[in-house]
Amino acid sequence: MTSTTDRDAERLRRWRLALGGAGADGTGCELRGRDAAMDGALESLYGQQPHPRPGRGPRDGGGTRAAGLGASAPQVARWLGDIRSYFPSSVVQVMQRDAIDRLGLSALLLEPEMLEAVEADIHLVGTLLSLNKVMPQTTRETARAVVRKVVGELEQRLATRTRATLTGALDRAARIRRPRHRAIDWDRTIRANLKNYLPEHRTVVPERLIGYGRSAQSAQKDVVLCIDQSGSMAASVVYASVFGAVLASMRALDTRLVVFDTAVTDLTDHLDDPVELLFGTQLGGGTDINRALAYCQSRIRRPGDTVVVLISDLYEGGIRDEMLKRVAAMTASGVRFVTLLALSDEGAPAYDREHAAALAALGAPAFACTPDRFPEVMAAALEKRPLPIPDMAEQR
Repeated sequence: MTSTTDRDAERLRRWRLALGGAGADGTGCELRGRDAAMDGALESLYGQQPHPRPGRGPRDGGGTRAAGLGASAPQVARWLGDIRSYFPSSVVQVMQRDAIDRLGLSALLLEPEMLEAVEADIHLVGTLLSLNKVMPQTTRETARAVVRKVVGELEQRLATRTRATLTGALDRAARIRRPRHRAIDWDRTIRANLKNYLPEHRTVVPERLIGYGRSAQSAQKDVVLCIDQSGSMAASVVYASVFGAVLASMRALDTRLVVFDTAVTDLTDHLDDPVELLFGTQLGGGTDINRALAYCQSRIRRPGDTVVVLISDLYEGGIRDEMLKRVAAMTASGVRFVTLLALSDEGAPAYDREHAAALAALGAPAFACTPDRFPEVMAAALEKRPLPIPDMAEQR
């Protein structure tokens, strides 16, 4: 049984770790061993002003913590190893993001030894992609290995459910109402006609025959993913690329993936390799949604069987009225248009509310979508039924 004294000591220890500041924290508690090492790792990150000048360490004296990561990749790599031994993976990922943001460590991500020490996650992938064009060749292969690891984990998590959900939606959307005898789906036909059961004859009289869906030898539906690759959309670009690869693996779908900033790039030819696809993106820059939609519109062959998914925070740098006219024209032609403010686990980002309201008025409501919900959204779009739009409270 834990005594009151032990509980008080543990509470004081936790407060000391949370407050930091050595003797200046007011707790009077001295940390030793592993606790001291944990405190040192935290001080290195949170004990100095954000974004120090390159080559200049944190100040000493005056109660300001003297620890820091400096500008040395090996020192950062050791720090990354330390925090992985002290904290759970979810905390490690938060600390890595804080280190990149607070200490200006983006340049150190160009060092192979640091990349090998990093706890890879989707945010690190976004940072690597933003540094892709300035990355030296010696680091590029290590960066690809990091990205491939994260993408592989995402595919494993998302692919099976996505394929199952969309296959069911495609089957329902493609049922034949006047099938030939050999194409009749007897199980569904009987279920649909149970109200016509005749007890005296112990039989069902089918008023409506339901057939199997069309052969998957040819694509039943076309999907266009149109992805904003401005810097704020990094996580969405990664998730959308993974989903694009999964959709492209389904023969019943003809999938196209387009990324844009002020220019438009069609990356459809890379859908078989999401890592190559991601390294074909260019995170950052401006936004011209109108130009991107013009390109997508020009590639639509059969509007009634096409779903266009625009993933953007809607901060349009192009011609706003033309953008809205294009969306209106596509929806009027039969295209199912879906607007996602984000495709990530972090809820709705900052976005242009005026543009979102204008799109909603055109029948294309804009909302944030988590990766786990995306298969349901796509299934609804393919079946042309109402989208499962989350409450705004869920997106904050």
